[in-house]
Amino acid sequence: MYITKKHLSRRTMLRGVGVSMALPLLDAMMPAQTSIGKTAAAPKSRLACIEIVHGAAGSTVDGTVKHYWSPEKEGADFEFTQTLKPLEPFRDYLTIVTGTDLIPATAYSPSEEGADHFRSSSAYLTAAHPKMTEGADIYCGTSIDQLCAQQLGQDTPLPSIQLCIESLDGSGACDYGYACVYADTISWSSPRKPLPMTLDPRMAFETLFGDGGAPQEREAREQTDGSILDWISHSVNRLQKGLGPSDRARLNAYLDDVREIERRIQKIEKYNSGNPARELPAAPIGVPDSYDEHVKLMFDLQALAFMTNTTRVSAFKMSRDVNQRVYPESGVETPFHSCSHHGESPSRIAEFAKINLYHAGLVPYFLEKLKSTPDGDGNLLDHSMVLYGSPLGDSNAHNHKRLPVFLAGKANGALKGHLHVKVTEGTPFANVLLTMMHKLGVNIDRVGDSTGEISI
Repeated sequence: MYITKKHLSRRTMLRGVGVSMALPLLDAMMPAQTSIGKTAAAPKSRLACIEIVHGAAGSTVDGTVKHYWSPEKEGADFEFTQTLKPLEPFRDYLTIVTGTDLIPATAYSPSEEGADHFRSSSAYLTAAHPKMTEGADIYCGTSIDQLCAQQLGQDTPLPSIQLCIESLDGSGACDYGYACVYADTISWSSPRKPLPMTLDPRMAFETLFGDGGAPQEREAREQTDGSILDWISHSVNRLQKGLGPSDRARLNAYLDDVREIERRIQKIEKYNSGNPARELPAAPIGVPDSYDEHVKLMFDLQALAFMTNTTRVSAFKMSRDVNQRVYPESGVETPFHSCSHHGESPSRIAEFAKINLYHAGLVPYFLEKLKSTPDGDGNLLDHSMVLYGSPLGDSNAHNHKRLPVFLAGKANGALKGHLHVKVTEGTPFANVLLTMMHKLGVNIDRVGDSTGEISI
């Protein structure tokens, strides 16, 4: 029997008016009788960096003793704490790192005292100390997501995506002598270039699936009650004729996922357009009032981006410092920022731990999406590295010690998972960032104030 090595390009796109959709990995993209490492199925690592603000109850003195965040035992034989309990199904993919400090987020001079909330986010992925300024002369560092995008993301349609849940979308000064941009993003492509983060799920959807066509074409499509898939139906039909049964099933499942996300966005927009009493009246029309729904939509979009290789790098800001949002699902009625300033009261710290539990409990939704998505010789979680953490430790004390941090995923075997590592006191959080970069194959000697790697 003659076996051809003709195959579908991994970069094949489905195109229509104002639409350009990348495809998931299909069997048709792999030449016959070719080793997986030499095909489009060769595993490529993805990086997702997630930030939650205001630190954690487990970083307080009382919370450390009670192990709200960090397990008591080190190594593989650790028990899940109250806050991290929702992650237990992903034990084999989890690496918990306890005890790191983010000194560059602290005040370097008396004039900088008290401004920790307005510096923290800019230092999270850069491990650099931001310049205190309210003007255009901002300066910080290059974030690890962008270091990764610059070295590993140049062969994807988008080098990276940046998403957020809350944003002032402001310019100029915010408070304590710092420009608002320091608190509005965690992604910096250079020390002088912070990257905007997308708040609106519709905008994020268009970033992934719009082709940059004429604005009137995109507007015409968005004004219809139909689907983005209607505009590429001819491309889909042509492609399906040349696919085998398993590839057709995989393609249909992918298109169903896209349509379901689109329906959810359309439903939100319809509700918001006819509801003058929105909980978030200043938010774009595509932003749901529900925090839970907003976060899950953004996780879904990141999973789709990774599945289709549209990008391999994402940054996701799940909140903004000094945010006073209330999270009813957490069982806590106290606003987020106020709750984080607990006055070292054990009962109020316990209340804050419930909010931490709620936030961390949303991450398994994303991890399950990655784990259930086939990718080459494994799944997306096998081939991803997910960072979750906060640049603050004890928000009440405005300190950046004992940061709450974990990594999920195996990054193509670079991480083993099933591990709790407790570092020596004073270890820079930058050492975690440097280790991540080396595990992902990014050639760099140092990140911020890093002094070396950690053993994970």
